Amino acid sequence: MTARPPSLPDVLGALAEMLGDVERRTTPEGTICARAGREFAVVGTRGVAVALDGAIAAAARRTPDVAPSTRGADWISFRPRELDRYALDRATAWFEAAWRRAEPTDTRAARPN
Repeated sequence: MTARPPSLPDVLGALAEMLGDVERRTTPEGTICARAGREFAVVGTRGVAVALDGAIAAAARRTPDVAPSTRGADWISFRPRELDRYALDRATAWFEAAWRRAEPTDTRAARPN
């Protein structure tokens, strides 16, 4: 009996738990992830849309299986044809970058340099 490989929602759901401070809401579009009320990702069964800094989003758009998202200029849509380790690495890195970007501004100001 072989175990089912983890899906993108499984992996990103576990990452959201590990990162903490993630509000999740299920919609027909997918699971919307927010931090302090600021949406940063939408995880669907076949892909993920994430909000990234402009330069990172521009670079990500040049990556295979990535397209602009209808959610906004700094959002990308990642729908990997194959969920291999490279696709998982990109998805988790972009998800975490989006989570960091959504950090409340009062928390950012309190961090030491």
